[in-house]
Amino acid sequence: MAGHSKWKNIQGRKNAQDSKRAKVFQKLAKEIFVAAKAGADISTNAALRLVVDKAKAVNMPNDNIKRAIDKASGNTAGEHYDEITYEGYGPGGIAVLVHTLTDNRNRTSTNVRVAFNKNGGSLGETGSVAYMFDRKGYIVIERADLEVDEDTFMLEAIEAGADDVETSEEAFEVYTEASAFTDVKDALSEAGYAFVTAELSMIPQVSNDIPEGKKEQFERMIDALEDDDDVQEVYTNAVGY
Repeated sequence: MAGHSKWKNIQGRKNAQDSKRAKVFQKLAKEIFVAAKAGADISTNAALRLVVDKAKAVNMPNDNIKRAIDKASGNTAGEHYDEITYEGYGPGGIAVLVHTLTDNRNRTSTNVRVAFNKNGGSLGETGSVAYMFDRKGYIVIERADLEVDEDTFMLEAIEAGADDVETSEEAFEVYTEASAFTDVKDALSEAGYAFVTAELSMIPQVSNDIPEGKKEQFERMIDALEDDDDVQEVYTNAVGY
């Protein structure tokens, strides 16, 4: 997994997203609603547990979380969202996956296409870039105030079931198979580690540099996609993303 480290970029983008906290909560509420349709008990609904943990990690109020779960429990015939993943290329041929939850496919398709086309990108066919990514667990633990060295932590993570660990001065980045993510996360939590990020993600098999002169255009495209109410996650194989 060497070369895939993306924590510094996440830090920068997280600061930007913090200024859009209301929109982040709105998107998470939608994700909780969808997961809770399969059952409102987080002890038996693994998908709901993951998204609730994700919401708590960004300090989403418990009342907001409960409201979304209660809404799903009482919504037997009304609100419905389709999960659609769009695939395409950004400026310079960077591969991009856009995961959406939408109640209007036409609106979402149009908005995603416009975000690509206006910023030097293009949508592709289903399967055109998905093969470049693997579904993985991704956990970030900041090293500030941690009294553990790299070798010791790496051994703990591998014994917990992790596939790989990337280390830097600021953080440990842990990668797992999707099926092992919850077990690894629980083991590290029980060992006393706190997570900055703990999620299932699409990790690129190979990362590519954004071509010189294309970075600003690429970031405009990503910002336009992430700002869309129907877009839940954007994944790319750009270095640092």
